[in-house]
Amino acid sequence: MNILAVDTAGKTVGVALMQGDRLLYECYLDAGMTHSETLMPLIDGCLRLCGLGCKDIDLFGVNAGPGSFTGLRIGLAAVKGLAFPRETLCAPVSTLEALAAAHTGEGTVLCALDARRAQVYSAAFDLATHARLLDDDARAVADLAQFVENCKKPLFFVGDGASLCYNKYSNVPGVLCVPPALRGGRAAAVALVAKQMAERGEAVLPEALLPDYHRLSQAERERAERLAAEAAQNVKTDNGKD
Repeated sequence: MNILAVDTAGKTVGVALMQGDRLLYECYLDAGMTHSETLMPLIDGCLRLCGLGCKDIDLFGVNAGPGSFTGLRIGLAAVKGLAFPRETLCAPVSTLEALAAAHTGEGTVLCALDARRAQVYSAAFDLATHARLLDDDARAVADLAQFVENCKKPLFFVGDGASLCYNKYSNVPGVLCVPPALRGGRAAAVALVAKQMAERGEAVLPEALLPDYHRLSQAERERAERLAAEAAQNVKTDNGKD
């Protein structure tokens, strides 16, 4: 099985190609350019260097969320475009699960992506079994205190929100530090999770590939806040008439 996977959920972009259990190719780019500039050239380079074309890909893997709304949309749109002509199966991979899949050993990994407003998209996994300990969700960094402080095993943070967690919890006993260069997402891990999903029958046709944002967009939040403010003003005006 040839699996092409892309990672576009954060500031970095990655592309990987797995053949069965063998990793043929992987690249990771953090050059400050937008994913719309870099993703397709990286995919093209990957396929050319591996001597393959889209017709040879059996499964596409892509971050479905959480993460940057724009980054997720770029990755999903690219994969849909590549998969549609042959109705190639696609795996909508949890960004947080892929972050955890890149690590192994004994302990706990807490995956965190910066969600702004002092929040992180977060989830936790046991390293030995990769069993979930926290579901994917947007949480305030402070709301992770109970989990971090009561964790029975050594714990470390990964993802672009890891620094926010280390700033608050680095002095908690059992918390281990991961160098910043090793905290980022890997497309190879997206490919690995995609393979596992396909084996469980969880891959979908490209038309069913959808984002899972886990939170309203900024525009949606601002609209909801505006409508709530208008409703409150209307109530105040109506009360004043009485």
